[in-house]
Parts: sequence; C-alpha cells; structure tokens
Amino acid sequence: MRTTQQLFDLKGKTALVTGGSRGLGLQMALALGELGAKVVVTSRKQADLDEAVAVLKENGVEAFAIAADLGKEASIDPLVDAALQALGGHIDILVNNAGATWGAPAEDYPLEAWDKVMNLNVRSIFLLSQAVGKRSMIPRRAGRIINIASIAGLAGNGPGTMKTVAYNTSKAALINFTRALAGEWGEYGINVNALAPGFFPSKLSAGVIKAMGEDKLAAAAPLQRLGGDEDLKGAVALFASDAGRHITGQVLAVDGGVSAV
Repeated sequence: MRTTQQLFDLKGKTALVTGGSRGLGLQMALALGELGAKVVVTSRKQADLDEAVAVLKENGVEAFAIAADLGKEASIDPLVDAALQALGGHIDILVNNAGATWGAPAEDYPLEAWDKVMNLNVRSIFLLSQAVGKRSMIPRRAGRIINIASIAGLAGNGPGTMKTVAYNTSKAALINFTRALAGEWGEYGINVNALAPGFFPSKLSAGVIKAMGEDKLAAAAPLQRLGGDEDLKGAVALFASDAGRHITGQVLAVDGGVSAV
C-alpha cells in the first residue's frame, strides 16, 4: 500500500498546460512540476513562455515551451505533435486552462465577441482533448484531463456586477463537457474533472477586480480573501495524481466559499 505522499507523486509523468505562461496556468504548471512531472506550457506569446520556463526551471522543473494560438483549429495538431515529441511520446496530464472573456451588456453583446469567447473556452478545449485522447491517452488507457472552468459557470451575475454572458455560458458548457467526457472515457482509464476558481488576481480578471473592488470581492467570500499564488496547487495535484484516481466527472470550486453562500 502506498503512502499518501506516494499517491501524489508525479515522477515519470508528463503534462501539457495551456495558458501556462502566467497566472493560474503557471501556478498549476509549477504544482505539477514540483511533484515530479515533466511539463510543457503553451500560450500565444513566445516571450511570455520563455519567462515562464525560466521560472519553472528555477524551481527545479523540467519544462518546455510551445507557442500556439488555440483559437485557431490549425494550431491543435502541431501543438500535440510538438508536445508529444518534447515529453517523450505521451501526455499523461492535460490541463485546459487557456481562456478569454469579454464584458458588455447582453443586449449589446457583439457577435464577434461571443464567437471569440466560445471558440477558445469551449471549442478549442474539445479539439485539444480529442486530439490528446486519441493520440496518447486512449491507446495507453490512462490519463488525467483537468478543465479550468469558473464559478461564473455555476451561476449568473447579480445586478451591478459583471456583464459577461458569453464567459458565463462558456464555463457552464465546459462543466457539462467535463461530465460528458468523463462518462465516455472512463472505460479507457481517463479521469476528467474541472476546477472552478473564484476571483484570483490575474491579467484576465484585473479589470473586473478593479471595477468591483478587491476589498468588496474579498468581503463576499466566507474566507474573506481572494485566491492566491498557491491556492490552486493542491486541487490540481489531487486531480492529476493517483490521490484522485477514483474521482471523475466532478467540479471543485476553489473560491473561498463564494459559491456556497
């Protein structure tokens, strides 16, 4: 029987983290790498990726960077090709973190903005999960897929708060995509789960946090704080490792209790 520490050990495992050059993606890449996984991070900008890899390597993580625009379907297969090559021919863990948002009143919401958000937040995740599943996880009958949703996918927005109808819709779709894929791919030994973060300071959330007020947002959480630089590490480690091998199709809110009240 393995110890709890051994269950969390990711030595010999490989991971692909999208949107991994900063913020929550980099935090999760660090968590997986610190547990022993070899990590590929991807995002659109090579300069950001180079900085992320430097941070990962400073922390003892074997890391590689691959620039790709996941909003473009033609980028998916070349990314998977390059990741498989860098990681030794297989991807054990896929973290679908890349995403976009756009704020506007629903009655005036631009169709272009709706399509951009839905394309990156839902369609690209389906395509990348499908490619990684077919080319690595299903043949090996093992894998972990971790989709980064949001508490915005669990509810709407109250008066005077965010006007992000496409973002909320996309994250709700991602949550049920997680359940549906878990139901189909369980027979292949693939676990599919989702994390639903609350407010974490990041480039994506900076505008909303500034508009709504950091103190006000923190006060709305039972734990009276926003998410921090280590607050997703344990959750992603659970879903990525054998510590969570009997968990699939689930959504874990990491939000200081906001969604509970």
